[in-house]
Amino acid sequence: MLESTFSWKTRDQVQIYGKHWRAENPKAVVCLIHGLGEHIHRYDHLAEYFNEKGIVIIGNDRRGHGRSEGKRGHCQQFEDFLMEVKHLLATAKAHYPNLPTFLYGHSMGGNIVLNYLIKERPQLAGAILSGAWIRLGNPPADWLYQVGKLAVKVIPSFTQSNDLNVNHISTDPAEVERYEEDNLIHDQVTFATGISMIEAAKRLEYFSGRLPVPLLAMHGGEDQIILPSGTEALGKRIKSEVEVKIWEGLYHEIHNEPNQKEIFEYVLSWMEKRI
Repeated sequence: MLESTFSWKTRDQVQIYGKHWRAENPKAVVCLIHGLGEHIHRYDHLAEYFNEKGIVIIGNDRRGHGRSEGKRGHCQQFEDFLMEVKHLLATAKAHYPNLPTFLYGHSMGGNIVLNYLIKERPQLAGAILSGAWIRLGNPPADWLYQVGKLAVKVIPSFTQSNDLNVNHISTDPAEVERYEEDNLIHDQVTFATGISMIEAAKRLEYFSGRLPVPLLAMHGGEDQIILPSGTEALGKRIKSEVEVKIWEGLYHEIHNEPNQKEIFEYVLSWMEKRI
């Protein structure tokens, strides 16, 4: 596995850290969008598997996450997240102009991928979702959400904990321990980020129509952080090619479950049909 890093500066001068996992004789590229509070190196094992199958992985730490700059957990406007996806896709195209390209988003990253597909209508080989943030397992009370909408106008970068129950990320205690010991993971989220993500999820709850690319939407059947019912409901409203796969008995991070290889094989099979 050949690894390298890269970086770029956003329009508001935030330095973004990127990771490039190369494959010998590549046949496709996957642009990976991680979840809230984490970072791209948590997907090293996923990249290793797909590299061995001839799939290149490219990803970045979002602003306010991992090795990228920015206040932890803060993004002034949701559009900045979409711009990062656009830059990542451009990077993939610059390196591999003739290879089919896929988007892969987990949790918050899945929400961002879906909103990017709806807004930008990119020409891609497909998109893969893992536990996409559509329907929170423990949503804020409506009054608190309304207070947050007012507060974001005054103190948008005010930080609070995301109140994540880390025991719900995986059924594997070793994965939970690794999560807790990872110094690059944080539980911070600002008013601006939290409100924008809740509103982005609401847009997905109401979306009904066609996506520009084939979609594989996966979810852990026992996910208590983001409910699988959101993914299932979205799958029924999409009028274009979509496959919903619920992995029974699994928690939020299906790629960090004991049967992760089975999941990777499933994703690879779905991709190969579209390469």
